[in-house]
Amino acid sequence: MTHKIIFFLLFAFCIKGFSQDLKGRITDQFNDPLENVYVVNKSSNTHTHTNENGGFIIEKTAVNNTIQISVLGFEKKIINVTKQHLQNGITIILTTKIFQLEELVLRKEINALQTIARVDLDLNPVNNSQEILRKVSGLFIGQHAGGGKAEQIFLRGFDIDHGTDITLSVDGMPINMVSHAHGQGYSDLHFVIPETIKNIDFGKGPYYANQGDFNTAGYVNFSTKTAINKNLVSIGYGDFNSLRTVGMFNLLENSKKDDAYVAVEYIETDGPFESPQNFNRFNLFAKYNTFLNGKDKLTISASHFTSSWDASGQIPEREVANGNLTRFGAIDDTEGGFTSRSNINIQLQKTLENDAVFIANTFYSKYDFELYSNFTFFLDDAINGDQIKQFEDRNIFGMNAKIITEKKYGNVEAKFTKGVGLRFDNIKDNELSHTKNRSQLLNRIQFGDVQQTNMYAFFNSEFEIGKFKISPAIRLDYFKFLYNDNVSTAYETLSKTKVIVNPKLNFLYSLNDNLQWFLKSGIGFHSNDARVVLQQNADKVLPRAYGLDLGNIWKPAKKLVLNTAVWYLFSEEEFVYVGDAGIVEPSGKSERFGIDFGARYQITDQIYFDTDATITKARSLEAVSGEDYIPLAPNFTMSGGLTFTDLGNFSGGFRYRYLADRAANEDNSITAKGYFISDLNINYKMEDITFGVSVENLFDVAWNETQFATESRLQNEANSVEEIHFTPGAPFFAKATITYNF
Repeated sequence: MTHKIIFFLLFAFCIKGFSQDLKGRITDQFNDPLENVYVVNKSSNTHTHTNENGGFIIEKTAVNNTIQISVLGFEKKIINVTKQHLQNGITIILTTKIFQLEELVLRKEINALQTIARVDLDLNPVNNSQEILRKVSGLFIGQHAGGGKAEQIFLRGFDIDHGTDITLSVDGMPINMVSHAHGQGYSDLHFVIPETIKNIDFGKGPYYANQGDFNTAGYVNFSTKTAINKNLVSIGYGDFNSLRTVGMFNLLENSKKDDAYVAVEYIETDGPFESPQNFNRFNLFAKYNTFLNGKDKLTISASHFTSSWDASGQIPEREVANGNLTRFGAIDDTEGGFTSRSNINIQLQKTLENDAVFIANTFYSKYDFELYSNFTFFLDDAINGDQIKQFEDRNIFGMNAKIITEKKYGNVEAKFTKGVGLRFDNIKDNELSHTKNRSQLLNRIQFGDVQQTNMYAFFNSEFEIGKFKISPAIRLDYFKFLYNDNVSTAYETLSKTKVIVNPKLNFLYSLNDNLQWFLKSGIGFHSNDARVVLQQNADKVLPRAYGLDLGNIWKPAKKLVLNTAVWYLFSEEEFVYVGDAGIVEPSGKSERFGIDFGARYQITDQIYFDTDATITKARSLEAVSGEDYIPLAPNFTMSGGLTFTDLGNFSGGFRYRYLADRAANEDNSITAKGYFISDLNINYKMEDITFGVSVENLFDVAWNETQFATESRLQNEANSVEEIHFTPGAPFFAKATITYNF
């Protein structure tokens, strides 16, 4: 009996000695950590995935076990475990390769659509700033002020204007402008050079604790490249005197510890309009990255952007119909503007004890904006016209920090994320004025200084129990609004504070590696403009939005991935800040519900098909039936295309987007016409030189890029008319590009 006990103890000791945890870290060739890499022990059939710092721990591992490492877009790797690996850990470097959908594994990620977005970005890299936002499935944009103004955004039944219901950021730095001179949440992404984008992280709905103000319809976070493989010089020229040149240069080619590069972009165009746009934009971006002790990463980036333009503005349908104007004519061609932004962003990613990860960034932005518009022509001023000027001078200071820890409680794997942040906007000379010919000031409507502070904290948890993942979370936001009205002769500082707490609860069920179901729920909010909050004593300072998503991601075949979601969103207040008039239009409670559908199919190794569609019903809840339409809310959108890569020396793609007719006013008596637009691009690579030709609006469709139901009066008219006013979309537009990599 004694011998049996000794034998049993020795056997147990041997099992423990030879079967233990394997610790490792996975990076790309630039030493950047790779998150959500799938790590499988083929010998023991155990698996795990990497965290934000590329780290992993896989249990029940012994010498000579076979470990398989795979993630979409990188070469699969097989490792035979050695005694040294078990004692000292292992670092694995993966090399990039062409995406193959058959390698996609649906892991337990609450937001697994990010992986699909990486596929789309890799196969269809963006080459202009307008394409950046179109990489988010179901998101549409429109430009209506000469190319320099931020795009109008549509998503999930929202006419988001310039950002009221979507949170946008780049490398953790916010893009949305609170209490902006033109409109609440105004988001200008034109300072981003498209070639510098590495990854797009997005989510639809208000379900994410790390996203705050404006996260109702969704959020998008862009990450820029840490380093570049080769230097790049590109120049393109096309119709309408359109020129774009880009340069990206590696500054530390032989350094093993540090990376640094600089990117520069210059654009100019006259556009298709009869009055030239005289548009130009200059972008400069630099990024430095260093590893402090092998895996703690410090990144410093700086950028500067400036742009100026003229615009023909929106024109009334009646003037085109009666032949007084062509589609590319103008009523007032003195519109236009100037804007600039300078940014400094410092990011730190550090590994703490017990493999916890600390991620933080601090940022500063200097922003200037000046815009001249005329939407109503001579409605209010029959002599001078209704031109307005919107101006502001802004400084933004802020920081974000979070700690991510992973723990195990028996068979339950847990992940906790704790975060805090601060944003302070100091806005000088926030102005709305009545002007003439951009030079004569007729009357100041709004003129003052805004100081707005937002502090926040959030806690997010994830519990993996078998095939389920449960993710409860909560977020707290504190706001303080200050305003000094410089129009008033008496000095007075108006102030108000507000605190809001929003919970989130998400569920994920992974039946297998090819099918997962999700149920998301949460409450988000969008803030009101400080001037409206303080001058008009608005009740709804931080109105909430309540959302629910039910859907799945399904891989029914090796090279086919489908995603579907049924969703609902209730908004406490559908207010629209009309920056052009200096007023707010609260339209009460609203609801939206719909269906999202997406498909990705790799026809061959070189040919890839994708499409996304959204059907939505959006209605006001405080209006009578038939007069409860939400103006310009899209009810059906669809986009997608075919992409081909490595067909000999050729690559390229065909893209399309469709926006259906929609109501332009509350009773649907005025309709905003839809459109179907197709684009084509073909590239030929010859060693280090790539020749490209791109065509926008391939079939030369006459379409309206943006349109509004507006009441206006021309100088020769006795009475005003309410009808569609539109900015025409570009006609057939071809551009040739030469790119040299070295």
